[in-house]
Amino acid sequence: MVKRMSVPPMELVESNGPGTQKCAVMKDVEDIKIKRAKIPEPKEGEIRVKIKWVGICGSDLEVFRGDREPEFISYPTRLGHEVAGVIDKVGENVTGIREGDQVALRYVWGAFAEYVCCKPFSVKVLPQDFPLIEGSLIEVLPGVIHAAEIADISPNKDVLIMGQGVSGLILTQVISLFSPRNLVVTDLFEEKLALGKKYGATHTYKIPTPSTKTVDIIKDDFPDGFDIVVPALLEGDGMVDAIDVAAQNGKIVMYGCIGTCNQSIDFFKVHKKRLDIFSTEPKRDIDNRRYFDQSLQLVLDGLVNTKEMITDVFSLDQVADAFALRNEPKGDTLHVMIDCETIKE
Repeated sequence: MVKRMSVPPMELVESNGPGTQKCAVMKDVEDIKIKRAKIPEPKEGEIRVKIKWVGICGSDLEVFRGDREPEFISYPTRLGHEVAGVIDKVGENVTGIREGDQVALRYVWGAFAEYVCCKPFSVKVLPQDFPLIEGSLIEVLPGVIHAAEIADISPNKDVLIMGQGVSGLILTQVISLFSPRNLVVTDLFEEKLALGKKYGATHTYKIPTPSTKTVDIIKDDFPDGFDIVVPALLEGDGMVDAIDVAAQNGKIVMYGCIGTCNQSIDFFKVHKKRLDIFSTEPKRDIDNRRYFDQSLQLVLDGLVNTKEMITDVFSLDQVADAFALRNEPKGDTLHVMIDCETIKE
């Protein structure tokens, strides 16, 4: 059975005495508060991470907004999964990983806290001199690399990435390495399109409003559509747009658009165009680890920039303010980071 995202248990307490920590709890839609919890002890086969940085992902925003269906999320819950920190305790029968190792985590949800425990499978050890603030976004890259591989990109294919948020910009950097004939990106904001151009896009198109159809903006330049469409948007409604702009016999790789779709999808159009639709999480644990290794190497080699997209930093106590900022669509807000180590009493 393939491993999935998990929320490590955390016992909430009323007092702030010894052996407790701060953690963020999503009590209800758009209601995130700082609570106290016991600092967890690693069980056999686990490690404990003293968390330094956690980024606010688009999937966190979906939960914050209440856009996930009840079968997938219930409140109260904890958020945060783009994590970098330092191992401060190792449980029994853990080999290889050591106290003091800098790490990035994957498949650990609920990490807006000071400490979290997890299995070694979720850990990628970083070089000791690697800036930890640049490490949390390595979590995004395995799904991105997998998306690019299953898309089967080659120099005779046109690729469209819809959206140039944090994930979209990482997709642009990685997919440019697959040398498509044209790499086209779209977004609502010029600032993000400028970064997309810098990261390898051959064409950029500003979408005037969230309801504007992409095909109406690009049809003069790409009348036949795109061989590969990668929606990097939150809302499931973007799949309707992706189907319309895909070329005959094209592929849609759903890095985004995994939220609820409130529009009707014309599946006959999918059938008539002979489209293939893929999800992007690796289906085997060994692949997840292989992509994790490749992800770190791309960053170390300077081929993926995880630093430039960081626009705002908040302390853990300011997590509500950070979510409010991240939830407001703006051209100059990209990656919002929570510093879980600097606590303001």
